[in-house]
Amino acid sequence: MKERSSPTGGLASDEAKRRLAQFGPNELAAPSSWQPLWQFLSFFANPLVLILLAASLVSTALGEATEAVIIVAIVLVSATLDFFQVFRSNRAAERLRHEVAPRAKVRRDGEWREIPRREVVPGDVIRLTAGDLVPADALLFEAKDLHVQQATLTGESLPVEKEAAPVESLRDIKLGEVMLDQEMSRHVVFLGTSIVSGTGMALVIATGARTAFGSIATQLARRHPETEFERGIRRFSLLVMRTVIFLVLFVFLSSVILQRNTLEAFLF
Repeated sequence: MKERSSPTGGLASDEAKRRLAQFGPNELAAPSSWQPLWQFLSFFANPLVLILLAASLVSTALGEATEAVIIVAIVLVSATLDFFQVFRSNRAAERLRHEVAPRAKVRRDGEWREIPRREVVPGDVIRLTAGDLVPADALLFEAKDLHVQQATLTGESLPVEKEAAPVESLRDIKLGEVMLDQEMSRHVVFLGTSIVSGTGMALVIATGARTAFGSIATQLARRHPETEFERGIRRFSLLVMRTVIFLVLFVFLSSVILQRNTLEAFLF
């Protein structure tokens, strides 16, 4: 069976299966496997942290327990704060993955069917009514008093009124791509937003990780790039480490050459 000539007529089952294989399931990309213990321990790989821990060991060896406890406490608090920031980011990404419609009403083979959200593909025609969660990014071609709550994407506290786009424009849409154009956004409903009132029909243009919602979830799950501040701290830490190593070797070798007490030189 072939796809219907009109984009508003929906897809045939065979074409829907082909597109499902092409674009993949309509699911947000799962975050990479997250191992809390390994993540926590990774914070101790910072050169400055290693220097502080080494200093705490030396303080303990010299009987300065109070100083050692203070140093270790500072390191643990810093690592714990960093760990919880990453933990909250992963939790937020997981919530985004679950705040989507589990099922959707689509037109297949000329009739309306209710299918699992993961089986929705670009080119599907969906029907939306009050109370529905939008199952994918879609371009409206019919809308009657349609208001959408999209605070999760834009932060707007009030529902936004959506309008139908001209049917002719549907043929120029590139399926599988998110549409964030300001001019067209009033004609588009986005995955994860909810219908507050009215009814509408729309052509699915993007699914899964290709949607605006999916892009946010992917960014949350991804490790943030190193900031300029973090880069500066890392470079400073390496500089301190090189300086400490150089001074230790210099003092130690000087003491050996001058035949001073080796143990005292090492402790110094």
